[in-house]
Amino acid sequence: MSKNTDVVVIGGGYAGVMAANRLTQRDDVTVTVINPRPVFVPRLRLHQLVGGTHDAVVDYREVLGKGVRLVVDNVTRIDSTGRSVTLAEGGSIGYDYLIYAVGSGSAGPRVPGAAEFAYPIATLEAAQRLRSVLYDTPTTAAVTVVGGGPSGIETAAELAEQGRTVTLVCGGVLGPYLHPRARRTARKYLAKLGVGVVEGPDTVVTAVTREAVELGDGRTLASQVTIWTVGFGVPDLADRSDLRTDAAGRLLTDETLTSIDDERIVAAGDSSAPSGLPFRMSAYAAGCLGAHAADTVLRRIAGEQPAPIDLSFPAMCISFGRRTGIFQLGHKDDTAMRLYFSGLAGKKLKEFSCAASVKHLVTEAHKPGSHSWPKDGRHRPVLLAAQRGDVAAPVA
Repeated sequence: MSKNTDVVVIGGGYAGVMAANRLTQRDDVTVTVINPRPVFVPRLRLHQLVGGTHDAVVDYREVLGKGVRLVVDNVTRIDSTGRSVTLAEGGSIGYDYLIYAVGSGSAGPRVPGAAEFAYPIATLEAAQRLRSVLYDTPTTAAVTVVGGGPSGIETAAELAEQGRTVTLVCGGVLGPYLHPRARRTARKYLAKLGVGVVEGPDTVVTAVTREAVELGDGRTLASQVTIWTVGFGVPDLADRSDLRTDAAGRLLTDETLTSIDDERIVAAGDSSAPSGLPFRMSAYAAGCLGAHAADTVLRRIAGEQPAPIDLSFPAMCISFGRRTGIFQLGHKDDTAMRLYFSGLAGKKLKEFSCAASVKHLVTEAHKPGSHSWPKDGRHRPVLLAAQRGDVAAPVA
């Protein structure tokens, strides 16, 4: 009689749910997901939660496979020697393999006053709090969104579309990933919505007060509600559990996503740092990494050698309210092409991508092992060779 294998997945986001569902390919594998919330949070919708156009929650019964057990709790420590995790509410759960998919949240702001007076939106609870604040704030009040990346752009656009007075402070260039052509279109869309865009090398926020933000160029902008979308941070669970991490706190792994400290621990999503060269944080990457992490565990259970991760980034999409969007096509090395879709087409592609990020999980729940993703095979080996100091030919 074959032995049952217990796999614990810490984190019920895109990576954790994808990994859990994929693991159910084997009948002799028991999968437990530990997550602090009883609902799945499609983080691509959090700016809509702030704007009141989406609740940004999905019932786990819709996205988790039938055989997956959900434990609503926080993990306070991983005992890799004893192969168990300690729960905040008491007790522990043992495992044969562990998938570390704790995700990410807002980075602790280091700007004076930001922690006290600015509102992050990277988690469900933070977005709900901000939504409540805005509900009690007059529409005419000055709102400042700090951060010119996708989260900042989408939040600013969502609120401006409702008639709010919004200023977007980029701290650099607007939409750094976008091709210059697409960036010009983004500026046009924001201007049409009435968003004031402050960008340039001297527009970094240097201080936040209750009613203003101060910039590096000496300007002070009135701001009754300041929204902070700059940067992401990861939980310190790995570090507290004496597992090696990179400088940002992501679990260090090899290219199979296996911890460099313990082959029974595999990482996926925003909290993983394969070879110290983490992939861009995104729902798309999280789902793919979650699937690969599950494949690594399944291969180890079968006594096979896990494969290295192979992943390319075909696009990035940004919404500008509910009516328009930009779908920026990308090269396999995660740099923007000249080609992009805008307007109604961009909006539809953006909405399709948001819906697909959840649909992929549902599909994997019903048909484990079905998820696939675009491969690269060329650019990452060059980055790894450069990291080792090897001489490598440039990739065209």
